Amino acid sequence: MIKDTILQHKIEKEKILSESYILREKLDFAKNFLNQDLIKVIMGPRRSGKSVFSFLLLKNKNFAYLNFDDENLLKIENNDDIIKSILDVYSKPDFILFDEIQNLKNWELFVNKLKRRGFNLILTGSNSKLLSKEFGTALTGRYIPIKIFPFSFKEFLTAKKVELDEKYMEIPETRGKILNYLDEYLNNGGFPEIVTKNIDPKVYLGTLFDSILLTDIVKRHSVKLTQKLYDLSSYMISTFSSEFSFASLRKNLDFNSTNTVQIYIKYLEESYLMFTLNRFDFKIKKQIKTKKKCYIVDNGFIHAKSFQFSQNTGKLMENLVFNEILRKDYKLNQDIFYYKTRNDKEIDFVLKKAITLETLIQVCYDIDDPKTYKRETDALIEASEELNCDDLLIITWDNEKRENIKGKKINFIPLWKWLLKI
Repeated sequence: MIKDTILQHKIEKEKILSESYILREKLDFAKNFLNQDLIKVIMGPRRSGKSVFSFLLLKNKNFAYLNFDDENLLKIENNDDIIKSILDVYSKPDFILFDEIQNLKNWELFVNKLKRRGFNLILTGSNSKLLSKEFGTALTGRYIPIKIFPFSFKEFLTAKKVELDEKYMEIPETRGKILNYLDEYLNNGGFPEIVTKNIDPKVYLGTLFDSILLTDIVKRHSVKLTQKLYDLSSYMISTFSSEFSFASLRKNLDFNSTNTVQIYIKYLEESYLMFTLNRFDFKIKKQIKTKKKCYIVDNGFIHAKSFQFSQNTGKLMENLVFNEILRKDYKLNQDIFYYKTRNDKEIDFVLKKAITLETLIQVCYDIDDPKTYKRETDALIEASEELNCDDLLIITWDNEKRENIKGKKINFIPLWKWLLKI
């Protein structure tokens, strides 16, 4: 039975390899580690393109492929039978790709054993716990994590066959076209199948979100308070980019304990549905104890699942910027935070590198409004003085300039330019 399953996966592998795909930005980074003695761990939300990324990484290579979303593989009691059948089907593969490895019981012990035997492994997983305690304990220093999110705006435009040549970007017609696509990306997000196929984003993403809740959380963790989990996820996705505390969530959603709220939030984070961002403080204890902000992994989920009567473009822009910062490999709550000044003025993002505060970022749709302009610039100047950081940035919809305000230089840059790194 195992051999038949692996043969079926081999057929699937050949079919996938025969098709064409959008080249992902992280491919060159991943290729640097392909032949190194490290396990390559491709992490990210379901349907974000991890499997295709792995196939592109291994294209024209001799590799075996197994997908552990297949329940037939999960029924096997002796994992050694799996590798025996792989070698029977593939003879001597140079690489082995295990898709959704977290579904296999005691996967970390199995992977560690194969690593010791000299196999070059690529793993994909839709649960961030792969990179937490259990993986760190079994494979300390023996793996390289590679995070894959839904399409970036640059990948989105590539899929739409837009020529990304900087010399054409300032032409009004091109700029208008890019802004039109940015509006689509802002609302529908970047999940590959939404971008490349004629699929209704709300139906597709609503179904995907519910499937992740059921498969990766309810079933995996044997969640009993299923309705409470759904209520919590709906609340968080409807109040994205807003402050919250675990105590307020317990009260607002009528949970019996704050601890249960914290556990369920952790499950949502592990499944890459959302992220919680700490408020920056020079004291770690204060970072942990103060309120947090919630961001959703893809804007498309917000439109598919949130309970909102009107669109808040500024908040959607902020969510987009947050995810792009993660794509730039800033580590959550280590390199990226939000901030409140002593006068309670909020800074959307504080970027940090090592021990240096690097950049303060505000995200604002309508900077032409005088009240908005004053609010955003005053907050940046106040935070700049408190944090001793002079790289000040306001990301706008389509306003670009550089101003000197109260002795502080503030850069204004359009969202599309910032996303495309132009």
